[in-house]
Amino acid sequence: MMDLKVETLETRVQIATTAKSLDAVQSWRREKLKEATELIREKTSNSTTSLKEARLLSRALGDDWAELFEEIGLWIPVQIINTEHDDKPEGEEELDYEIVAGKQLPLECHAEVHTDYGGDAVRWGLTHHKESAYDCCMACLNQAKHAGPNQKKCNIWVYCPSETGCHSPDIYQHKHQECWLKYAEKPRLNFKDRYPESYRNAHPNAPVIVPWMSGVVSV
Repeated sequence: MMDLKVETLETRVQIATTAKSLDAVQSWRREKLKEATELIREKTSNSTTSLKEARLLSRALGDDWAELFEEIGLWIPVQIINTEHDDKPEGEEELDYEIVAGKQLPLECHAEVHTDYGGDAVRWGLTHHKESAYDCCMACLNQAKHAGPNQKKCNIWVYCPSETGCHSPDIYQHKHQECWLKYAEKPRLNFKDRYPESYRNAHPNAPVIVPWMSGVVSV
């Protein structure tokens, strides 16, 4: 007949709910309630469940079911509204790692999105535009390859992929597709991922996210 201990009720209900839907739990409840009721009426048992346990089980699955259902965490409201929670701070922008336009950048370009490296300008980007970050990197490699003995060889490329232009603290308006070729003995970051809050306080027009792309190449 029935082989169920009252003390295992919570575990069995939780398992039933995990495996099936609420309807399955209710079906399980009706079945066990029927078995407990039959045991009480017969007052005999071939199972390990005593008459006292059967009475407790009958009460738990009967009159006290709604309270028990909620206590063990199985209460389900009539209407469930799923709300997507956004834990990022208010006003915080997400980093956008979308696919970069143009040819795929080779590993030797060491491309880093949302990154701006400093360095001495080998070629000014204001008058040096390239169709893509790939072309900008290639321009850096080519400049280094053909540079004269007394010329600095490009080992940093900085590209503006944003159609709305890229921010910089200087006096110029930096436009889409600017390609800066730079040299630095020890390349150092100007900015990475996000502009610091202190910087944005000093530069109110600065965006949150660094718009530039950069790469440090070996020459």
